[in-house]
Amino acid sequence: MQSTLSIAIAGAGPAGLAAALYLHRAGHRVTIFERFEKPAPVGSGLILQPTGLTVLDDLGLLGGIVALGSRIDRLHGVDARSGRTVLDVRYRALPGGRFGVAVHRAALFGVLYRAVQREGITIETGVEIDSLDMGEAAVLSDGKGRRIGSFDLVIDASGTRSRLRRYSDVPVEPTPLAYGAFWASLGWRGEGFDERALLQRYERARVMIGVLPIGCAGPGGEKMAAFFWSLKPDDAGRVQTAGLEAWKARVTGYWPECVAYIDQIDSFEQLSLARYGHHTLPVPAGRRLAVIGDAAHSTSPQLGQGANMALLDAAALAHALKQSACVEDALAAYARARRWHIRGFQTLSRMFTPFYQSDGWLLPFMRDSVVATMARVPPSPRILAALVAGTIIDPLHRIGLAEADWQRVAANSAEAIQVGAT
Repeated sequence: MQSTLSIAIAGAGPAGLAAALYLHRAGHRVTIFERFEKPAPVGSGLILQPTGLTVLDDLGLLGGIVALGSRIDRLHGVDARSGRTVLDVRYRALPGGRFGVAVHRAALFGVLYRAVQREGITIETGVEIDSLDMGEAAVLSDGKGRRIGSFDLVIDASGTRSRLRRYSDVPVEPTPLAYGAFWASLGWRGEGFDERALLQRYERARVMIGVLPIGCAGPGGEKMAAFFWSLKPDDAGRVQTAGLEAWKARVTGYWPECVAYIDQIDSFEQLSLARYGHHTLPVPAGRRLAVIGDAAHSTSPQLGQGANMALLDAAALAHALKQSACVEDALAAYARARRWHIRGFQTLSRMFTPFYQSDGWLLPFMRDSVVATMARVPPSPRILAALVAGTIIDPLHRIGLAEADWQRVAANSAEAIQVGAT
């Protein structure tokens, strides 16, 4: 596309910030609208998979995020009662030296946000976009009825609570999932924990406890871990009524070593209650509208793809605009490029979630016996690693990207760490 577009982006999360960088660099006039008075991350930790890391590499930001995060080589889950390993996924089962990078959401936000600031991209805060008027150009309206614009293209990157996806061609709202989680960002305690692994403990599918090393929230910060405890959001009040000490006793009853983490928790106010929903827009676009990130698709965090999908969406939209003759063609190309990767992982997430978060006994029994055994037999280790890495369905070729050279990334990371230590 040769012409310069005026583009509005609703939401200053990873999807919106990455899209802003891509489109600003392509020569478009970009304005980000953020509903908070000060842009800030929401949530604790996440794993950036090779897919999302490749997008950050393409943006020239991979070094910054690797320096803050914690390299992840393995996902390991154990039955809390028997001690039997029921999940063991290793990136090394794939060729090329792939790995994940676990980060605090503040670290990912900070790397993207500082890049946006350096490039002088306009961010208007305290503006919550409520509706769109699609005429010859797109005009935005905020919650106070103020009209903003006009724009050639609007990008909805406003997350699961989006008010704009109703303007997509086939709008769909999230269906709440039964299970959510308590989350906390705590100081890293290494004894008994692997700094290169996501570790989990299960009791059937009703209890899941996890510890994920997430590096530092910002330059010079202390090393941290994301701690989570799965539960139904409707049960959170009952847990709180029973008291903090009763909850801590339950945690240590399943996983005694976690005392190093829960001793850092003095109040339920330190725990954030995450609620999850599932939806997939059949067409993540409408007239002069592109929907990206959690606004376009959301699911449980079992496969850990949320932020990676958001970054891929931003890269895909930028590629479609670059390759297409007009906005309408670009939106259609964007939807096609992301269709199968998104639908594939959304379907897989629906399939896997009940094995880890549900009330029944049959699926957890199958997970701990049949599935755990099969997972050790080739080619299962490689398939599971590709599933976690986000590459079991290739999302990169269709959006003009080639996967990063992981051996180069690892070497550069080791060199940066060594320089920092001296």
